[in-house]
Amino acid sequence: RDGVAWVTGAASGIGAAVALELARQGWTVAITARRLDRLEAVARQAEGLAGRIVAHVGDVTDAEGQRRLVETIETVHGPIALAFLNAGIAPPRSGALVDAAGLAAAVEINLLGTARSLAAVCAPMAERKRGRIAVNASLAGYGGRPGAAAYGASKAGLINFCEALQPDLARQGLVLQVVNPGYVETPLLGGRHGGRPFLMPAGEAARRIVAGFGSD
Repeated sequence: RDGVAWVTGAASGIGAAVALELARQGWTVAITARRLDRLEAVARQAEGLAGRIVAHVGDVTDAEGQRRLVETIETVHGPIALAFLNAGIAPPRSGALVDAAGLAAAVEINLLGTARSLAAVCAPMAERKRGRIAVNASLAGYGGRPGAAAYGASKAGLINFCEALQPDLARQGLVLQVVNPGYVETPLLGGRHGGRPFLMPAGEAARRIVAGFGSD
């Protein structure tokens, strides 16, 4: 009743699962990523649910593009009441002892990409003095894991970034949350399930994440 939901990085994995869970609960969900065909495939899975999913192409590396995307979603579908900023990558291991290029790629998408999306959606939400934003980080952001230096560092930066922003956003009437999943069965794992303790199906993770949207 307050508006629509926006989910970034929703062509697969946690983003797609969260979008479908929101649609089950009656939301209109705008999903974005770079591949329209994959987004439309997710949208078709929502047919027959209480809500609906609509697909829009979006690229988190383009700040102005994200601003225009938010403007389009709000013009076509209504104000964004809930944003789940989920777009992210896990760079493959390069074999280099120190993979500076992998770190740069992870920071570009996971940290700066989220910041661009956050800036785009915060502006109209702040004008309305209400809105909820959830940022998908990771438990990997709380401690270094061998083989995931780039991914973990980008997620640690994301957690710190959101912790620092939260009081400012709260003063504007906005709720900022950080979601820190453990291992979730998604394409990000690349089919590697060995050594993944407490591995959770994406659907179960989505149910827990969406339940958390109702908390303060």
